[in-house]
Amino acid sequence: MLFGILFNKRKEDISDEMKYLIVGLGNIGSEYADTRHNIGFNVLDELAKQESLVFENLRYGAVSNYKFKGKSLVLLKPSTYMNLSGKAIRYWMQQEKINPENLLVIVDDLALPFGSIRMRQKGSDAGHNGLKNIQDIFGHNNYSRVRFGIGDNFSRGKQIDYVLGKWSAEESSELPLLIDHSIDMIKGFVTIGPARTMNQYNKK
Repeated sequence: MLFGILFNKRKEDISDEMKYLIVGLGNIGSEYADTRHNIGFNVLDELAKQESLVFENLRYGAVSNYKFKGKSLVLLKPSTYMNLSGKAIRYWMQQEKINPENLLVIVDDLALPFGSIRMRQKGSDAGHNGLKNIQDIFGHNNYSRVRFGIGDNFSRGKQIDYVLGKWSAEESSELPLLIDHSIDMIKGFVTIGPARTMNQYNKK
């Protein structure tokens, strides 16, 4: 009987270790579609398109489930708007019983030039409202994120317009390859782990 309990417990542990929450940050609404701030949504949408996945509108976000090389990925596009992203993430981590080290957030980053994509296992919110809310709710910043560089090509006082603006024609032509690279990083995160993924995929 004890063996059965331990075996079942071990199965649960393995299940938890194999489950990941992959979050693309963005804002819902057509006015925000394909803006720089919504690159997290775009990356997950492209992954869903490539793998014939369907998002379902559930509590606090659009959710899809993806199986990849024995791993179970819960893809989440929060519907809480950027400033309350942490609320959606906390709910789905609890709902799916996902370990904190198996959380990956895809986010736009003004501090990186366009074309630069970097994974980090922790870091400050750098003034990003979505990351700030995640840190406020969890009380720490020890979670992995893919920082998608959007550059800072805006004049003084125009940051919000830039972040919520559409990609330029030149940027749009390069986006498909950069989004594919981000998808490769997601797959690396769940298979070879964040450290090896950083070494192999981080783009300066």
